[in-house]
Amino acid sequence: MATRPFFFPRRNLLISYYQQQPGRIPEKHNTDLVNERIHFPQVMLIGPNGEQLGIMSSREANQRAQDYELDLLCVAPNARPPVCKILNYGKYRFEAQKKAKENKRNQAMHTVELKEIQLTPQIGEHDLLTKVNRATEFLKKGDKVKVVVRYRGRQMAHIEVGREVMDKFIAQVSEVSTIEHQPNMEGRFMIAILASKFKK
Repeated sequence: MATRPFFFPRRNLLISYYQQQPGRIPEKHNTDLVNERIHFPQVMLIGPNGEQLGIMSSREANQRAQDYELDLLCVAPNARPPVCKILNYGKYRFEAQKKAKENKRNQAMHTVELKEIQLTPQIGEHDLLTKVNRATEFLKKGDKVKVVVRYRGRQMAHIEVGREVMDKFIAQVSEVSTIEHQPNMEGRFMIAILASKFKK
């Protein structure tokens, strides 16, 4: 018995006009007023080299841009009249996106984070030293450190023991930190915040 051939739907062949034309794919969420999107009665036109070309209609400004084989971008829509510039829009978008990425990366690098170090009133010397070393790493990177001494059960009757641990910890990181928030009880927790002496 012969088997019938199976045909896949030809959806992939239904390519839109925009997909057929390189450079014509509309960008989502792009709010730039460019070329045919500009419909002001009059605009102040700036040429590709920064020269002022005067006030004219949007249609005439678009025609000037086409004469240069470039694009028309409205750079100041709220001005009176709005200001438009003749430029290479593809290059403009590329440079703007590149600059935005660099700014975002630089902002992330300079964002101060709040790291948390937890201690107990009965913490051992070795464990305390480990916590000190970890906090020192955070502080040297420019981050802040939230130091928390947690009390359990009967430990609340001897708050001074936890305070001694807190003071000892702060003293051991004093070369790389300053006290931003003095140790203070909040429920069952004694909390202090240390700021770094290093800029991030």
